[in-house]
Amino acid sequence: MSRAPILDMRHRDAVSRPPSDQPVPFWSVMIPTFNSGDYLRQTLTSVLAQDQGPERMQIEVIDDASSRDDPAAIVAGLGNGRVQFTRQLRNVGHIANFHTCLQRARGQVVHLLHGDDLVEPGFYEALEHGFHAVPEIGAAFCRTRFIDDDGRDLGMTEQEEDHAGPLPDQLARLAREQRIMTPSIVVRRSVYVALGGFDQRLACSEDWEMWVRIAARYPVWYEPRPLAKYRMHLQSNTGRHIRSGDDMAYTRQAIEIFAGYLPPATRQAVIPLAKRTYARASLGMADRMLRLGDIPAARAQLWQAIRLDASPSIVWPAIKIMARTLVGAPQP
Repeated sequence: MSRAPILDMRHRDAVSRPPSDQPVPFWSVMIPTFNSGDYLRQTLTSVLAQDQGPERMQIEVIDDASSRDDPAAIVAGLGNGRVQFTRQLRNVGHIANFHTCLQRARGQVVHLLHGDDLVEPGFYEALEHGFHAVPEIGAAFCRTRFIDDDGRDLGMTEQEEDHAGPLPDQLARLAREQRIMTPSIVVRRSVYVALGGFDQRLACSEDWEMWVRIAARYPVWYEPRPLAKYRMHLQSNTGRHIRSGDDMAYTRQAIEIFAGYLPPATRQAVIPLAKRTYARASLGMADRMLRLGDIPAARAQLWQAIRLDASPSIVWPAIKIMARTLVGAPQP
């Protein structure tokens, strides 16, 4: 008998339970990094400002064999012995590096904080409150601010609710659109043990698939204050895939994977909306790439938009943008 899609571990690494003879802090702040030394300094500073001490908070940087910036020296200089440092023997890629983070985490709750993102004062206190208020929750997240390379504000995610608490209609809402940025969410380690690690088929949108997977099995707590910062830059994982259109190819694959986690009625209502949302986003990115003079990137995004949603509301705008690529015109 085949297993339910949510429990199908063929494309995920299992997350083992931590050794029983080790102390168990409440928090494991696990920071994956690769060639981002300047940002890593800011990330660590934001965490150490909220340090609850080694008995309550594990803080560890896991470096994916960086070729520059000497992250070990950065950790030693800023951490002053407080922050653990682990280096991969070779570059294993971000999914495998995430898995190392999950495996090495000893705490009850894991915060996977990318080495170029930040937390605001009060982040850990606010999200810990959710686990005490509703012990059955599997994860908690907050609103997120977007920042650029230099830390300038680029806006923030939409406010889901006015007050902190379990997110209503969470599965449909989280499957309809990626609402959770990775620095903003913390997850019980036991949830990763039960559901496995990130899907290895996805080089982008692996986080979205994970959050929907969790929401299909556990209540999720929402904190409306923007207490996390997500850095947007072309050197990020998503940024590197935009020009090829792979960002949207993986988004489509993620949607098709987590469709199997949804009840039939929810799946029928939500999945077409999710695909249309990202088809429109792909059209917008195609227009942006064309204005920047990157015609191959614009065409790649157009192709992915149509693969996401071949309805007239997507195809006709795609044809108009494609016509502009044929004449090399940056403006409509």
